[in-house]
Amino acid sequence: MSIATEFQLLPEVQAFLDRESIPAFVGGRELKSPSGETIATIDPGSGQTLSHIHELDAASVDHAVDVANEAFPAWSALSHDERSKILLKLADAVESHKPIIAQIEALDAGKIEAQAQGDVQNFVDTLRYFVKLNGSVELRTKRDVPGFDAWTYKQPWGACAFIFPWNFPFLLIGWGITPALAAGNTVVIKPAEDTSLSALYLAALAKEVGVPDGVINVVTGRGATVGSALTQNADIKRMSFTGSPEVGRIVGETCGRNLVPVKLELGGKGAAVVFDDVDVEDTAEKLVGAITFHSGQVCCDATRWLIHEDIYDEFVGHCIDRMKNIRIGHPLDPNSQMGPVVNPKQCERVLGYEKKGQAEGAECIFGGGPASVSGYTGNYVNPALLAGTLDNVAAREEIFGPVAYLVKFSTEAEAIEMANNTDYGLANSVWTKDDKRAARVAEAMTAGNSWINAHNVFAQGVPYGGVNKSGLGGGVLSAETLMDYYRSTSVVRPL
Repeated sequence: MSIATEFQLLPEVQAFLDRESIPAFVGGRELKSPSGETIATIDPGSGQTLSHIHELDAASVDHAVDVANEAFPAWSALSHDERSKILLKLADAVESHKPIIAQIEALDAGKIEAQAQGDVQNFVDTLRYFVKLNGSVELRTKRDVPGFDAWTYKQPWGACAFIFPWNFPFLLIGWGITPALAAGNTVVIKPAEDTSLSALYLAALAKEVGVPDGVINVVTGRGATVGSALTQNADIKRMSFTGSPEVGRIVGETCGRNLVPVKLELGGKGAAVVFDDVDVEDTAEKLVGAITFHSGQVCCDATRWLIHEDIYDEFVGHCIDRMKNIRIGHPLDPNSQMGPVVNPKQCERVLGYEKKGQAEGAECIFGGGPASVSGYTGNYVNPALLAGTLDNVAAREEIFGPVAYLVKFSTEAEAIEMANNTDYGLANSVWTKDDKRAARVAEAMTAGNSWINAHNVFAQGVPYGGVNKSGLGGGVLSAETLMDYYRSTSVVRPL
């Protein structure tokens, strides 16, 4: 049974996918692979081929960077009002095409369609936020220095490169490129080979609404070829990479050799510290919702649940009750609450960690293993609860699936020590009715982000980024992010 027959794809989506292949997009026009090589992009929910993207070579990537640099002077020379008008027109166009982009995203990334619509709206809101914020930037700042007439002047860098992962393709593009564009930079986007379709649709849409050619470019292909070529290009002015720490190290090392500033948004192994004064049922429901959201493929997720010993058994019982009722299904099925993981490799990774964790002594207290969805042979896994000690591999390494690891604690000091017992440092949460304790614990946990009585909270205006193994070079979603895409020149005249 075809997806189109069962779920009635939007005509625009069907037409987009019916093409024999979808080329990259550089300089306002399509760019095919010189070799003709393409990569199949697969619906994770059914295993069916959606379309094919082009595998570019290094020369094509270098061409894209050249095009972005050539487009930079004219784009950066526009006034704030002129550039804002174009970018807000793009925001309006994305919003009006939200059902189309969301359906493409759901099929390509295995994301529940309603969640994909939220991701598209997040892109729109983020673009509008940075356009508005950029209107308040003072490009010249007078410096009060005795004996000198001095000021600093801010200006955009030039061509900025972005490598994005497959878990939140469209949302993360919004987080990444919109501050760069608002500041007057041009961009070269390298989406994950598994999830390139929404980026390609965006590039064509930008062309339609009048974004100048060369301002937004999308290069497609595998990380080992296209991603590597983009990272090694010494003509990019800034690099942003979102993905695993292992690849992040390589990107950072390469950019260091080229003296290119780099921003790394990497993985996490977040903790949720749950004290004994919480509403146990409500907290269990929220954490189960977090670990099953997008099948646990969320870098900042709470994957280590540190539960006060006095409520541990009650908490586990509520978690099991909630997980039993999670409806796993195809992303376009409106009844689905959790879809597949992105590809067979990721499916094997999640199931492999469950086995390795149990081999090292972890107890599987609920779920786990492959999930069966009637009529589909996609990459489905069951949510799982493991329990044991924090030296277990499943408690220390990032699984990137719907697997939570539970540990008991007895005192606040012990909970903080356990939360900080990790090489990562992206995001944690503390759950308690005691506001003073919440603030105390939140500040004591070593991470870029601490949330109170919630998890996965992203507020525009609040910096979001990681420390230690979770990243470096600044965060996203804030004024600090926008300023990352300006370089500063000091001007001094002796009096």
